[in-house]
Amino acid sequence: MLSFDDIQRILDAHQPVLMPRDLRTQAAVSLILRTTTVGPEILFIERARHDGDPWSGDLGFPGGKVEKSDGEDRRAAEREALEEIGLDLGTSRYLGRLSDIAGAHFPVRVSCFVYGLSGPATLRLSGEVHNFFWVPLATLLDTERHLTAPVNFFGRTLSSPAIRIQEPGDTPLWGLTYRLIMQFLQILGYPPTQGALPS
Repeated sequence: MLSFDDIQRILDAHQPVLMPRDLRTQAAVSLILRTTTVGPEILFIERARHDGDPWSGDLGFPGGKVEKSDGEDRRAAEREALEEIGLDLGTSRYLGRLSDIAGAHFPVRVSCFVYGLSGPATLRLSGEVHNFFWVPLATLLDTERHLTAPVNFFGRTLSSPAIRIQEPGDTPLWGLTYRLIMQFLQILGYPPTQGALPS
């Protein structure tokens, strides 16, 4: 069973690829872990539905746009976690970061930082978040949950690699967060569960 020590050691040995700043929107998110008797679990949020939001209703990690006042991307991820779900990551264990990724359908560059919760956490959801849930690592590795799903993006229906992490018929995990999860699993040493990893 992976411990926070294991994950931090693996991430310390990983050399993340960091994208230079350019005209794309800079965003930062936090991949938050907790330990349970059945192994690590990862926190996901379901975003509230808002007109004009390209990620309205999608599943993802807490996060958002990097502001000039943040100073650095990691601080933006921590600020967004506090604003969106009321979680102070300054009291959590920082485990490392993943390689940056760029949006395939939207001009955004996303940096992802990994944290481990040291104890129970009470979350307070903002108006940007509809719901949250914890997903065991084992669920993300279940090949029967990996599929190609129709998803809606800015009024267009796309066909995308995805993971069903809730009940059948609920919104699947796809897009940027799917790519970050697949990257995280690959870094941990788990083989791709469906086809090639997105570039």
